[in-house]
Amino acid sequence: MIICMNAAGEAGVGSVLVSFNEVDGIPATANKWLMTDILRGQWGFNGFVVTDYTGISEMIDHGIGDLQTVSARAINAGVDMDMVSEGFVGTLKKSVQEGKVSMETLNTACRRILEAKYKLGLFDNPYKYCDPKRPARDIFTKAHRDAARRIAAESFVLLKNDSPDGNPNGNPLLPFNPKGNIAVIGPLANSRSNMPGTWSVAAVLDRCPSLVEGLKEMTAGKANIMYAKGSNLISDASYEERATMFGRSLNRDNRTDQQLLDEALNVARRSDIIIAALGESSEMSGESSSRTDLNIPDVQQNLLKELLKTGKPVVLVLFTGRPLTLNWEQEHVPAILNVWFGGSEAAYAIGDALFGYVNPGGKLTMTFPKNVGQIPLYYAHKNTGRPLKDGKWFEKFRSNYLDVDNDPLYPFGYGLSYTTFSYSDIDLSHSSMDMNGSLTAAVEVTNTGTWPGSEVVQLYIRDVVGSSTRPVKELKGFQKIFLEPGEMKIVRFKIAPEMLRYYNYDLQLVAEPGDFEVMIGTNSRDVKTAKFTLN
Repeated sequence: MIICMNAAGEAGVGSVLVSFNEVDGIPATANKWLMTDILRGQWGFNGFVVTDYTGISEMIDHGIGDLQTVSARAINAGVDMDMVSEGFVGTLKKSVQEGKVSMETLNTACRRILEAKYKLGLFDNPYKYCDPKRPARDIFTKAHRDAARRIAAESFVLLKNDSPDGNPNGNPLLPFNPKGNIAVIGPLANSRSNMPGTWSVAAVLDRCPSLVEGLKEMTAGKANIMYAKGSNLISDASYEERATMFGRSLNRDNRTDQQLLDEALNVARRSDIIIAALGESSEMSGESSSRTDLNIPDVQQNLLKELLKTGKPVVLVLFTGRPLTLNWEQEHVPAILNVWFGGSEAAYAIGDALFGYVNPGGKLTMTFPKNVGQIPLYYAHKNTGRPLKDGKWFEKFRSNYLDVDNDPLYPFGYGLSYTTFSYSDIDLSHSSMDMNGSLTAAVEVTNTGTWPGSEVVQLYIRDVVGSSTRPVKELKGFQKIFLEPGEMKIVRFKIAPEMLRYYNYDLQLVAEPGDFEVMIGTNSRDVKTAKFTLN
């Protein structure tokens, strides 16, 4: 994270938002070491710093002082702009008069904000970004909607795609031909407001077709889309109310759970294939939406089990903004497509993926655990002094669990395709590298299936021995390639010493001589490995 922030500064970022958390007992909003010594002094940042929403007044609850005190501490630490707390506008005059804030500090903060406005051209035209004609001209145009549809489809992650009869050599369920009777069932199947996802505050929700609406439009004259809600989002009405705020209501149905289920099963039995639109509402994840249970909500999981009992092929279209625990679903549902919250064109993009107009090639940007007890669970973890040995499920006095293995359900970087890819062993241009040198790691990637498709080739590196403990692997690069069936491409990654640097105990950015492991693969778990030495 530190390296990412440093890179943003080197790229000339104009402003930085302060986090809410504390660092070594000092809230970040009042942390002079963080904002002045590191951000400006060590990294050379010269833009302006703004608090997060009410970041200054929230320090009162941290026990740092009253509004005048925390406001003075913030500006003295390096904050230039107060977002919403009104601590600057309400107390800085008094703090200057009392000598708690100098005029030089106040002028410096003002100068940084004025410089930003000048660079944005606001002195020449203060209404530069207030064109009333812009929304009609530039927003929600056909070109932008087409781009949104394409981007959404490319972001979907295919988690599973087996034959519906369980035959390991059978044809995968997806994609399927849009014909016959298609049942679309679930509390998220006919919701417009949840398609864009949380914090899409400027979205016009009625412009976002629901999954049912989108599929009906796409299959007109070819298939019969049949809809049933099947269940509410959650059995607990008060819980659902908390999970559907800010206009994202799912219009809770007052019928009993059994009545909703019976209606869904009646629709399901008359269908040729079932699309189960389940998971989270957009307000169940994101800011201020923590959960202690990461299963698909109770009534939805029961609905899914009953749909599978009909014997009809079932595709789980999973809406979520976070990792969920999907052990039962992975074991029993033949196909799972994670569609996140795909935006205004999500309904059409989902149809594109289900019907094979697009081959989904998205990869997970997070790790999906098997159990909440595994959390925190991430690919770039550090070893303990007693790591579990490779190939072992459990070993006494090692770092493991009694009831579940250490592996995630889906690792970071995971994602299937309608085709398959093979990787050659890694070819390193050199076995060692000097501090001012570089080397190349290359693999041959071949499309071994029958569909054209994209693959995200991922590069991970491990610093085997360091002066400080190091992660077991770190993502250092990736390349997205497109391959026709049978086509092979050589993917090359240039590895230079700056890619091997990290902040040591003294916060010095260093690359240390020693052995390194290179890993290249389709995700963080399934990789080819090679080694080199940094001299």
